[in-house]
Amino acid sequence: MFELPQVSPDNGLTGEMVWIPGGTFRMGSNAHYPEEAPAHHVSVDSFWIDRTPVTNRQFKAFVKATRHVTTAQIPPDPNDYPGALPEMIYAGSLVFSPPPRVNNLKDWSQWWTFMKGADWRHPYGPKSNINVLDNHPVVHVCYGDALAYARWAGKDLPTEAEWEFAARGGLDGEEFAWGSELVPGGKHMANTWQGIFPNQNLCDDGYERTAPVTAFPPNGYGLYDMIGNVWEWTSDWWSDKHEADAAKPCCIPQNPRGGPEAASLDPCQPNIRIPRKVLKGGSHLCAPNYCRRYRPAARHAEPIDTSTSHVGFRCVLRERRDS
Repeated sequence: MFELPQVSPDNGLTGEMVWIPGGTFRMGSNAHYPEEAPAHHVSVDSFWIDRTPVTNRQFKAFVKATRHVTTAQIPPDPNDYPGALPEMIYAGSLVFSPPPRVNNLKDWSQWWTFMKGADWRHPYGPKSNINVLDNHPVVHVCYGDALAYARWAGKDLPTEAEWEFAARGGLDGEEFAWGSELVPGGKHMANTWQGIFPNQNLCDDGYERTAPVTAFPPNGYGLYDMIGNVWEWTSDWWSDKHEADAAKPCCIPQNPRGGPEAASLDPCQPNIRIPRKVLKGGSHLCAPNYCRRYRPAARHAEPIDTSTSHVGFRCVLRERRDS
């Protein structure tokens, strides 16, 4: 589905990565959102993972080397969106804009705008830029953009199990990536939302939108931003709950009528057959009153063609096995 550049980076592959020894851990949770259940034991092999989310500086180098054009910069194919008005078919991406008031927290269209001209270089619309955001996570990247970068870098995107194992930082079973309290001793451990989402942002953690990728403490493995700042793509197709089967560590759902990709389609939009992947980690928009997904077990479904101002990614590198 995605055309992947064949250019390789000049730097060493693991220079900005952390080695994660394999092991078995308790994945998911029975105490929060239903899609996180059932909690079950999963084993993962050892792997390398990026110390931080991919930054604007790193993505800029990728685009310079490959001339990659992100999905947000390309007008969509009307055939993929039956029923869409012609005047709505334009290049752009979803940008968060706090509304003056909210009628229903289930209606996300009150604070998300599909904005013409929004892309990774213009994160808040065509008049914005990333001139002073080199060390912030790249955003407005869909799954194909993230995968293209990973392949160019000689890496891959993590499975959901790899991502969650790394995010826990060795604290198996804890609520958060740093322990049992969201703000231990009053110290903010991640870039999340303080206040009443979506129209009261107190910015107690110092940031209204994205933050530099090393602005908050690393977890027990030395990884930054595994929680908050931006959601991160994984390679797993979405399923409404975990398959509690340790023999399937990647947690890829099976569907006898169409395989894992068909299983991940959005049942709320049956006419738009865009499959969904799993996002992990939460973002700076996760708040106590809305989307309490600033936890390793939390997960979210995202259509593979969709990019937003709060979704990024990081890469992994696995040991090669001789067949």
